[in-house]
Amino acid sequence: MKTLIFGAGNLLLGDEGFGVHAIRHLEANYDFPEEVELYDGGTLGIMVTHKFEEAERIYILDVIEGQGAPGELRRYEKEEIMLGGIPVKLSPHQIGIQETLLMSEIRGFCPEKVTLLGVLPASLDASDQLSPVVRPKLDDVAGIIIDELAADGVAVLKKAA
Repeated sequence: MKTLIFGAGNLLLGDEGFGVHAIRHLEANYDFPEEVELYDGGTLGIMVTHKFEEAERIYILDVIEGQGAPGELRRYEKEEIMLGGIPVKLSPHQIGIQETLLMSEIRGFCPEKVTLLGVLPASLDASDQLSPVVRPKLDDVAGIIIDELAADGVAVLKKAA
């Protein structure tokens, strides 16, 4: 099963870059098999329809807006992500991701398994670093993904320190 791990975000706005930082964290710390693709989607949104349509399983990593404590990690599945069904407003580029999923769904190429792992930001100020409260969530998201891939029979190896 081809799995896409898609990191969204703007690296110049602090915690808004969470998804891209998460992809870099995964690349630096783990060796993934060929059937798993790590993709830095930045703020491309609808420009990545082809990536979504090539996968059988998608993880989207991003910052989200909503009520709660900064650094809180939330999970949404496909039916909650699709337009009109998400319970919180997502970051500005997320509209493009929702539209991309909807377009793929209409074309018959959207995988059934789509998960958004999102974190509530502490700061969206101009910075290329994650806030101290959000940075530890990189390990949490990595753990979730590694565990779920292992449950699906996909072996991911931790790189030597």
